[in-house]
Amino acid sequence: MRHLGIRAAHRIALLLCGIALAFLTGGAAFAILTGGDLWGVIRLLALVSSALVGGVVASRRPANPVGWFLLIFTVCIAVVVFSEEYAKYGLLTDPGSLPLARAMAWLPQWLWAPGVVAIFVFLPLYFPDGRLVSRRWRWVVRFAAFFSVFATIFSAFQPGDAQDTGLVNPMGVEALGSLPWVIDAVILPLWLGLLFVSAASLVVRFRRSGTEQRRQIKWLAFAASAIPVWFIVSPFFQETVPVLYEMGETLAFVGVPVAVGIAVLKHRLYDIDVIINRTLVYGALTAVVVGIYVLVVGYLGQIFRTNSNLLVSLIATGVVAVLFAPLRDRLQRGVNRLMYGERDEPYVVISRLGERLEDALAPEAVLPTIIETVREALKLPYAAIALKDGDGFVVAAESGAPAEETLRLPLVHQGETNGELILSPRAPGEAFSLADRYLLEDLARQAGAAAHAVHLTTELQRSRERLVTTREEERRRLRRDLHDGLGPMLGSLTLKLDVADDLVEQDPATARALIQGLKTQAQSAVADIRRLVYALRPPALDDLGLVGAIREAAAQYGAKGLYVSVQAPESLSSLSAAAEVAAYRIAQEAMTNVARHAGASECVVRLFIDATSEALLLEITDDGRGIPDEHGRGVGIASMRERAAELGGGCVVKSTPAGGTLVRATLPCKGCAGSGEKESGE
Repeated sequence: MRHLGIRAAHRIALLLCGIALAFLTGGAAFAILTGGDLWGVIRLLALVSSALVGGVVASRRPANPVGWFLLIFTVCIAVVVFSEEYAKYGLLTDPGSLPLARAMAWLPQWLWAPGVVAIFVFLPLYFPDGRLVSRRWRWVVRFAAFFSVFATIFSAFQPGDAQDTGLVNPMGVEALGSLPWVIDAVILPLWLGLLFVSAASLVVRFRRSGTEQRRQIKWLAFAASAIPVWFIVSPFFQETVPVLYEMGETLAFVGVPVAVGIAVLKHRLYDIDVIINRTLVYGALTAVVVGIYVLVVGYLGQIFRTNSNLLVSLIATGVVAVLFAPLRDRLQRGVNRLMYGERDEPYVVISRLGERLEDALAPEAVLPTIIETVREALKLPYAAIALKDGDGFVVAAESGAPAEETLRLPLVHQGETNGELILSPRAPGEAFSLADRYLLEDLARQAGAAAHAVHLTTELQRSRERLVTTREEERRRLRRDLHDGLGPMLGSLTLKLDVADDLVEQDPATARALIQGLKTQAQSAVADIRRLVYALRPPALDDLGLVGAIREAAAQYGAKGLYVSVQAPESLSSLSAAAEVAAYRIAQEAMTNVARHAGASECVVRLFIDATSEALLLEITDDGRGIPDEHGRGVGIASMRERAAELGGGCVVKSTPAGGTLVRATLPCKGCAGSGEKESGE
């Protein structure tokens, strides 16, 4: 049944197309017989194109009413053309020579109305996919149908020659002749309102649709815009260059049905943006060239006061020829900038970005400056920069309203990804062109260094905040330990010493026992003090030095079946106190992890000075089972990394190819390059 419907639709479309062409052919023949001008006949080509396109679209897309609207329009206007020329010949040129001539004079009075409403109202409402924008637009369809019926009936019985055809309406009602205000006060405003609403539906559809429908709508908008443009410029050619005037008018009206056919059937074959671009460029170029030519001819004619039009024309032509190429290039750049921003001028954009970054001294202004420059350069609706935060990215600066579809470009500096440049295309569903991608990739490379600097600044601020927080927490802990532990203990010692002093003479035995208890309590206080001091800085570092302290800590694991060897220079005296504590704590934590988790039998701790980078390198390796990736977030590993990062260094924990785990910490130490060249092992 469905195939039968398609075949029937195909036949009906071809039949209507044939009827339209037959009436147009007959109308052209009668137009010639009535003395019509040649260009009037040629203008019928616009209707021929409408008939052909409507027939093809309706037969190939029968479910889409767009093709049927074209056919309705063409058939109605073709009948109007034929009946008008037929009636003119039968009533005016050769009266009485044709039958039904008076009846034919009635058709041009009203049959235009349904055809015009079909193409100017219904077609835009259903273009390009044959569906309304939404159900809310159904009232427009109903009102347009009512208007079409009303205008048709009113025109059918309006007396006189209301359509300026030279024919009097044979069915005119004289009573309607006293109601001319109906046209000006009712029909014309309603018609203009319908035209506005139908055009608005295309705008709404364009804003809501994806790339494919936008491309289709551009075809219709491009062709339709040629009609008002032609009406604006045509008066300049109507008297001076009548041939150009007639050709332009014909092409302007032929363009609409052709554009509809391409949009519905073949829009993927052609890039409408390129056509619009070239039209704007060469249209503006033509206007400028003609203007220059007219000005030069007029100016030279006034200066030389010569009758030699040939000389003036040659000079003007030479001026135009010299200016043609520069004008075209300048206009091309202007149109490209209007449509695509400055994507064809990447060095200008990058230079502007550099200048703006130089002016943006505040770190918080760097990222907004980058995204604003990118948005302005490519006329994008949304741009943002997300900085790396752990395993994800957090938006640090954005401008505009984000869309569902975005392009994400990594911001890389020295092989490290610090963030992402997030961009929305100019229209939903529209992809970035190759030229856009080239410019954006260049901007992303330039922005990578800036994002890295901002990332470092952010990390520095966080590090400072952590240092302040850690310092205050340490002070709070010391205060709590001293106030709640050591303070009461020492206060108790003082009171008990007073009691012992009173008992020395009266009860020496009790006093001695009390003093013995006080001795034990004092030893406990000393142990607490040592514990507090050890928490601040391991005493072994001051007593044995860094290498000796690590060896002392390594010796504790021998009883657990883990042999730890320490390979280090004999002296590392030039290290700062902070570097010593960090190296000791990292080595201690790494050896503890080996003993607890690695299942290793041997561990090697190696310390040496890298003279090139002026850094202390600490490596701890074992022959255990290695470290799985999911253990990379442990508290101990995070602590080692934080200690190295606090000094501006780094710490890497990974499995080795041969098995086991490698911990490599780099701790900067200015001025330590001259120490520790000779290693000793244990």
